[in-house]
Amino acid sequence: MNIVVCVKYVPDAQSDRTFSDDHTTDRTNVDGLLSELDEYAVEEALKLVEASEGEVTVLTVGPDVAVEAVKKSLKMGAHKGVHVCDDAIHGSDAGATSLVLAKAIEKIGKPDLVLTGLASTDGTMSVVPAMLAERLGLPQVTQVSELSVADGSVKGRRDTDIASETVEASIPALVGVTDQINEPRYPSLKGIMAAKKKPVETWSLSDLGLDAAQVGFEGSWTKVVDVTQRPAREKGEVQPDEGDGGTKLVEFLSKSKLV
Repeated sequence: MNIVVCVKYVPDAQSDRTFSDDHTTDRTNVDGLLSELDEYAVEEALKLVEASEGEVTVLTVGPDVAVEAVKKSLKMGAHKGVHVCDDAIHGSDAGATSLVLAKAIEKIGKPDLVLTGLASTDGTMSVVPAMLAERLGLPQVTQVSELSVADGSVKGRRDTDIASETVEASIPALVGVTDQINEPRYPSLKGIMAAKKKPVETWSLSDLGLDAAQVGFEGSWTKVVDVTQRPAREKGEVQPDEGDGGTKLVEFLSKSKLV
């Protein structure tokens, strides 16, 4: 079974994340890493291949530093990586990004499965998997917390607030997983050393047959027109409990229109 996992290099959630002058996420002056939610997709792909045979290809789109997301995946056990890097991609929204990913997957070859995480931890839109499935003409089994593959089909359990449902599709398919599906492995020393010899290809837009006008600010369907820094969190008010703590709490909740 051949699997392509789409991953993203994102700003560390523990750092101070900001925007650049062009209203895009600043990815230069901040520490970054493989999106934590994508680690679950990498892990699930590795488990599926280890249970049968095949290989896992990790795909990312982004600036030069984004290759670090691929390298982390290779250290976990993925077999090879592809990094689509082109200055013209800067400013791409979800729609334009899905186009680049689709063209890259077509160039990689027809995989049995395309795996994604639930969402990127910087954008948190969770729409790229559906867009990608549409562009590739694949059925999508997304937001699953349990996955099985057998007899040419993929089956996933999707948990909602009121029930759990089972979604099944024929292979090839696109699968999006949640952070409930597994526990991502830590790269071992052996894996780290082996990753140094694994191939990582770098492709430009021309390699994918795409024109710069199809991506970036010009090719995007949406545009960020303004950015405002979130106000600093105000210091909370301490209310000593002198036997009337319950009353004060109810008064506060009522005044705040929370009850």
